[in-house]
Amino acid sequence: MTLETINVTIVDNIATVTLNRPPANAQNAQMRSELIETFDGFNDNDAVKVVVLTGHGKIFSAGADLNERPGLRDQEGAYWRHNRLVRETGNSIVECNKPVICAVNGPAIGAGFGLMTTCDIWIASNTAFVAMTEINVGLAGGTAMLQSVFGKSRARRMFFTGMKVSADELYRLGLIEASLPPEDLMPYTMDLAREIASKAPIALRYAKEAAQVTAVMPRREGYRFEQNLTVALSKTEDTAEAQRAFKEKRAPIYKGR
Repeated sequence: MTLETINVTIVDNIATVTLNRPPANAQNAQMRSELIETFDGFNDNDAVKVVVLTGHGKIFSAGADLNERPGLRDQEGAYWRHNRLVRETGNSIVECNKPVICAVNGPAIGAGFGLMTTCDIWIASNTAFVAMTEINVGLAGGTAMLQSVFGKSRARRMFFTGMKVSADELYRLGLIEASLPPEDLMPYTMDLAREIASKAPIALRYAKEAAQVTAVMPRREGYRFEQNLTVALSKTEDTAEAQRAFKEKRAPIYKGR
């Protein structure tokens, strides 16, 4: 697929995916299809250890492209296919076997906020804010996502009113890693990405799987699942190398096996 709505670069095992659909990075079917194909591809790309998702310009994503909505009502099955594509866009990021950092460079509204929440780690410019504004256009989507991030009262207030929450407030609530001046956002994000990329790739893949799976498991079964992953990792060459390097006080050299 030729990418027209996103840009992708891979440098030093870090893939940077930039939403690039001016002026507001509104998500249309093409962008969603490109995101799905890109993130699915990362699963099989050994050159990628970490992914950074960000937006071009001063807006991360203003949400769904409402210009696509009117035609969906007139064609049988169209809205259902649209909704499936929206879900699978998020799922392709959630299910990506590489850690994904979201560098929120500006407002993340509606589906833009939804895209942000599918990532593993959130960092934001202090010019950013999040909002679920569907209620303002007569719609009602996003409450499941909101209630997974915020407490009951704040989530429902946002859902019922379209209330904005600033990056500084998100940081105060402990929901993002940092709220930074715009010029510091990508340097901070890339430093963190490099730190993560320096870890054993097999362990990173298992860590991502553990984080996803145990989030929806009872504690007892979740802990057992993690222990089983630890047993599997203990048999890898990279784990033996990591432990040798720790004892020898040097940086490990991983081979991905």
